[in-house]
Amino acid sequence: MQIDGREIAQKLLSDIKKRVEKLAVNNVFPGLAIILVGEDPASKTYVTQKIKKATEVGIKTILVNLNTGSESKLITQLEENLTKLNNDKSVHGIIVQRPLPKYIDQQLITDSVLPEKDVDGLRSDSKFEMPLGLAVLEILEKIFEKNRPRANFLEWLKPKKITVLGKGITGGKPVADILRKNGANPNIIDSKTSDPDSVIKNSDLVISAVGKERLLNSSNVKKNSILISIGMHKALDGKLHGDYEEEEIKDIVSFYTPTPGGVGPVNVAMLLKNVVLASKNSTL
Repeated sequence: MQIDGREIAQKLLSDIKKRVEKLAVNNVFPGLAIILVGEDPASKTYVTQKIKKATEVGIKTILVNLNTGSESKLITQLEENLTKLNNDKSVHGIIVQRPLPKYIDQQLITDSVLPEKDVDGLRSDSKFEMPLGLAVLEILEKIFEKNRPRANFLEWLKPKKITVLGKGITGGKPVADILRKNGANPNIIDSKTSDPDSVIKNSDLVISAVGKERLLNSSNVKKNSILISIGMHKALDGKLHGDYEEEEIKDIVSFYTPTPGGVGPVNVAMLLKNVVLASKNSTL
């Protein structure tokens, strides 16, 4: 069964909009600033979606687009804008869109965002969970409700054989981290894993954050397992595809997320939820 991420996200966004309206009664107006460095087409698409959904729920957005000048000039501009936004009380959340150009020290930029404004949850001392991990957990809860709505979600999740493909900071890592926080014990597959197919074939739940064509396929997925694709790549047809082809696996697995329309929309909704929480916390 296909899991509709857009439907899940829409319900979350409706709730977020109500929260924003309640905050407005007390003259609190959530604000999100996004810094985009360079001309990466995928990043531009992601930023456009974030701004669109933020606007729909009433969150004010600022877009800082840095795409001209020398490398040293862009780094200076980035640092100056981060300082300005950190000091701006109308801005409750700050995102520096990833991936960043290779000449930029990503860790330095991550640590330059105040913990209370790090709505991406990238700092080790961030006040927020990473939206991607929250999104995957939300999708799993919806799958659980379709299976056993009267049972306990964590009791359903913990005994499952879970595999996470990839361990990037904006991919597999936050997913594995949040699963561990909720009592699960996921296997992690990376480029050094020997015989990854046998691990996948043994898994009840596979979350793939690689972005590789047919990484999961009819030969290595388990019957009635659950597949969640975070990784994406642009195929020869010019469209975005996940780490598996839906037509190939849909009759083998019990649940799967599509690409696009799977994890992505829920990820955006969880980000905006963090922004609202940040604005609420700023008034305490």
